[in-house]
Amino acid sequence: MRKFIPLFFLAVSFAYVESAVVVYLRELYYPEGFKFPLKLIPPKMGLIETGREAATLVTIAAIGFVSGKTLCKKISYSIFVFGIWDLFYYIWLKVFLDWPESLLTLDILFLIPLPWVAPVLAPIIVAVSISISSLIAVYLEEKGMAPVIRKKDIAFVIIGALVILVSFIWDFPLVLRGEIPEKYHWELLIIGEGIGIWTFINIFKR
Repeated sequence: MRKFIPLFFLAVSFAYVESAVVVYLRELYYPEGFKFPLKLIPPKMGLIETGREAATLVTIAAIGFVSGKTLCKKISYSIFVFGIWDLFYYIWLKVFLDWPESLLTLDILFLIPLPWVAPVLAPIIVAVSISISSLIAVYLEEKGMAPVIRKKDIAFVIIGALVILVSFIWDFPLVLRGEIPEKYHWELLIIGEGIGIWTFINIFKR
């Protein structure tokens, strides 16, 4: 469990870097304020930004896999860093730009494979849940209760993640057309989170 402490500070620092980049991008392309409907950034810059996001994911995964000895710990550390990084990304933006105005403020979360759009509260819920789950997973393994993961568990986790992803990318056509998404599908987020939590509980009940 001790490794979570340096990983926490690494994630917070990495979130600072991420949010600083976003501050620069908004200063360049949204000096009047980051609000929907959004004007699209130039294709070349969009491609570079997508590449940066992909590089961020690779870095986070590599950190986890270097830190852990077992597969469970490798995955758990990666998920923990991702969750803390995502959470503090918004904390740093609040410090730098006093944004978002509220937890229901819309944001472009990600660009891979399509633009993700949701209120800020949605990714925060996901970030908190996966961070706590990773802590519990490592704690139980170190107590001699290593999880027994079956193929159906993996399938359910993927299904839950895909349901959440659908909730994020549901309105991307509206964003590309310069329109404002009217409603986020919270029911999909709840279903996806529920599937993930249910699967997690079943794994560690064995």
